[in-house]
Amino acid sequence: MSSKLDQLKQVTDVVADTGDIDAIRNFSPQDATTNPSLILKAAQLPQYRPLIQRVIQAQSDGARDAQWLQKTATQLAVEIGSEICKLVPGKVSTEVDARLSFNTDAMIAQGRYIADLYQNKGIGKERLLIKIASTWEGIQAAKVLEKEGIECNLTLLFSLIQAAACAEAGATLISPFVGRILDWHVARGVKPDTANDDPGVQSVIAIYSYYKQHDYKTVVMGASFRNMAEIEALAGCDRLTISPALLKELSEDSQVLPRKLSPSMTFEPISKLDITESGFRWALNEDAMATEKLAEGIRAFAADQIKLEILLSEWT
Repeated sequence: MSSKLDQLKQVTDVVADTGDIDAIRNFSPQDATTNPSLILKAAQLPQYRPLIQRVIQAQSDGARDAQWLQKTATQLAVEIGSEICKLVPGKVSTEVDARLSFNTDAMIAQGRYIADLYQNKGIGKERLLIKIASTWEGIQAAKVLEKEGIECNLTLLFSLIQAAACAEAGATLISPFVGRILDWHVARGVKPDTANDDPGVQSVIAIYSYYKQHDYKTVVMGASFRNMAEIEALAGCDRLTISPALLKELSEDSQVLPRKLSPSMTFEPISKLDITESGFRWALNEDAMATEKLAEGIRAFAADQIKLEILLSEWT
């Protein structure tokens, strides 16, 4: 029997959730995703020192002020993404600065800038996904970028209303965060007996069902997994982005992996949601978990972006 990883690849596009090039090389995923936290982690690996040195030397001389730091950090993310592009046949996700998550125009501008940086390295838009937080402002930025042919990955997604708005905006892909939803419930004393009872798994299944029922083309890519059981419960989802540690577990397990999701399944009917701005904001406000986890995720990514910039400012 082949490994669970190989079985999963038969029914789901497997994406590596890492900026570690060696890990990507080991598991041969279709795509790869990065974020500020993963770029920060990768930047601290010894093998990345020459790359960081090149990025810094390529920047103009002068004070390492806020503008220099943001520009250099973005260039570093693109350099790492470009190296990843050599190892995956599909797309690489690169994230806009989380501090821009409530500024539509700024996110559009940085999305275009990132796409241009990749283009300058000979990597076309077809290999790229711009990651943007699933705020109302982020979704509107994605709507503009998608019309320009710059495909987007809407991240930090914790609710059906966010997913519905992303689909209406024409987003290429969404990343619902399974594990972080579970974390919120566990912190409040909810401990599911099985993966089928996991609120994060249930959230992705509801989104997948909603998209298939209403014929949305936006790709559902489950993310942020805490254990292998969550992944197994979503086998058959359009895509799953998985950390190297869990990819390793899947590769070492040769038990049968049943398919759990398929577009041909019969789903519990879900009516279309109100995707006006006021409807979106109210529905998100009424979902305490999604509201808290979205804000927390933005703060965490912003904090790691700042740590990365401090690292770059002190580089000698």
